[in-house]
Amino acid sequence: MKKQIFITAIAIALIALSASAQIQKGNVMVGGNFTNISLGLNDPKIFSLDITPKAAWFVQDNLALGAYVDLSIQTAKGSSTTTGYGIGALGRYYTGRDVEILRHGRIFGEATLGIGGVNVSNGGGNTNGLDLSFGPGFAYFITPNIGLETLLKYNGLAGFGSQGYQSKLGLSFGLQIYLPGKSTARKVVNDVR
Repeated sequence: MKKQIFITAIAIALIALSASAQIQKGNVMVGGNFTNISLGLNDPKIFSLDITPKAAWFVQDNLALGAYVDLSIQTAKGSSTTTGYGIGALGRYYTGRDVEILRHGRIFGEATLGIGGVNVSNGGGNTNGLDLSFGPGFAYFITPNIGLETLLKYNGLAGFGSQGYQSKLGLSFGLQIYLPGKSTARKVVNDVR
């Protein structure tokens, strides 16, 4: 019984502590962004999906560094299929205060740099090389550890293939989970004792 009370106390303390410290040094952000999810119901029945899983560690308050993977596909019956990929480093910086309009919201900037490509089947062209992006975003914390976000980013792809450079402006929506780091968890355990 004592063990269950101790575990419950730790869980409650972690939730309470993380309510004000989700973007604090030592914490971890895990989640992803989703873009262009569609399934056409009429002809030509186009299906498209872009997902970008992300993981980052807060190296100091409000500043996270980590990695991303970008996967995309667009296909339709009787036409070429376009696939995209990317992998690299990401950096994210959050503003210092909650946004006044939405009490639990934070504005942030995100930039990525890595390798990537866009390839079209049936000789439709391709570009593979340096993948970069940057732009502003807004995260709204629906709970102390879960943030819904929107991100407007410029994406550029420079390299080799039938097109030397491709660029686009994209709006994505995502979900991030903020986990307390080891030092935060250790502090909670010591406070409970």
